[in-house]
Amino acid sequence: MSFFAYKRAASIDLKDKSENFLFILPAVAIFLLFYIYPFFKIFSLSLHEWNGIFPPPMFVGFDHFIELAGDKIWWSSIWHAVYITLIALTFQNILAFALALACDREIRLKNFYRVVFFIPPVLSEVVVGLIWRWILDAGMQNGQHIGLLNHFLYSTGLPHLVNNLLSDPKTALTTIAIVHCWKGFGWGFIILLAGLQTIDHQLYEAARVDGAGAWQCLKSVTIPMMMPVILVVVILTILGSMQVFVLMLAMVSQGLVYHTEVPVTRILSAMTESNRFGYACAMGVTFGIFLVMFSVTMKKISDRFRPR
Repeated sequence: MSFFAYKRAASIDLKDKSENFLFILPAVAIFLLFYIYPFFKIFSLSLHEWNGIFPPPMFVGFDHFIELAGDKIWWSSIWHAVYITLIALTFQNILAFALALACDREIRLKNFYRVVFFIPPVLSEVVVGLIWRWILDAGMQNGQHIGLLNHFLYSTGLPHLVNNLLSDPKTALTTIAIVHCWKGFGWGFIILLAGLQTIDHQLYEAARVDGAGAWQCLKSVTIPMMMPVILVVVILTILGSMQVFVLMLAMVSQGLVYHTEVPVTRILSAMTESNRFGYACAMGVTFGIFLVMFSVTMKKISDRFRPR
């Protein structure tokens, strides 16, 4: 190839790369502006003491992170988020997988079920929280229980079971976790159902020819083929459950904030109640790094189970 031909080919290649870069430039600009810059700005504020308005931020170094290490309320909120996540990983995902298996088969009205199961995730979290708060309410109005659940229990002759699950410190967090699972299982259901539909049915036929039953097909065909999809659902479930926020604000009364505190509400209270924006930023940075490390770890695990 002559020098001029090589130079022309290099020029064309550079032009193509420049044109391709122009297509992704808006996405890169948005990512830098709304993700990268805020992260470094928040990290910078975490090194300062500031009330959000004035005086100017005062540099304190890593004092906030040192204080955070001994903050029992913060670590308690982390545990509450982990508790909700564990319930979501078990109850929510098992329910989603079971319903996906049912709708993957030839059953009547399966398209109707797909729509119904996907309704809760698209509802507003504020609306869901307020409705469930009304359902679980144990208050009295005109001599009758205004909560739907407790009214039903009282009407059916079970008044000893009437209780406000959201006012009891022993049951409030578990109740919110179950409502969170009810609202979020539809996402896992849709993803798992899509994964089930990609499995070649000839694999099941071959397994049945070898004498495998329903349980053997599930254990030896369905679960191994679905493992990458299951890991994706697990990652999304953990990230979503660890950041539960709006549902808490809609369902929890002020007297139970400590017993149902989660990281995001703890960060919000540090900003609005204590006016410690620098300390809140330190919480946000710590929580963000934790989620990023977890995501990278789960991504590596997912790559190991990816079919080759």
